[in-house]
Amino acid sequence: MNETMMRLLDRPAVSLLARLLLTAPFWLSGISKSLDFSGGVAEMARAGLEPAIGFNMATIAVQLAASLLIISGRYVWLGAAMLVIFTGLTIPLVHHFWAMTAEPFRTIAFHTATEHIGLIGGLLAVAVLSARNEADHAKGRR
Repeated sequence: MNETMMRLLDRPAVSLLARLLLTAPFWLSGISKSLDFSGGVAEMARAGLEPAIGFNMATIAVQLAASLLIISGRYVWLGAAMLVIFTGLTIPLVHHFWAMTAEPFRTIAFHTATEHIGLIGGLLAVAVLSARNEADHAKGRR
């Protein structure tokens, strides 16, 4: 890889930016559901998740806590695992395109589900990179 690119990618600010951007859908959603709690509850109810208040509270807690772990660089594996499970569960619970017949809802749910799969891949990648970085520090490589 180009040395200039390596130096750029090795900067802590770039790593922080990557973690902020990867988790943005989650912390933005958590903030939104916190600020408009009744709207978040209504969203849960529309998805058939009851008790809607409990699901909204749990969603906010998971999205914000897991994002904070990843952004802070502490217990990244735990934050990533929380968001992988959360995101994976939204596919069969909310974005179950295979059970939908009405368009455009079926197509929208399909695209949302595939985007969620991509997010899961990104979350796994950040956990892997974090684990490698911790192993390098433990071996005294950095």
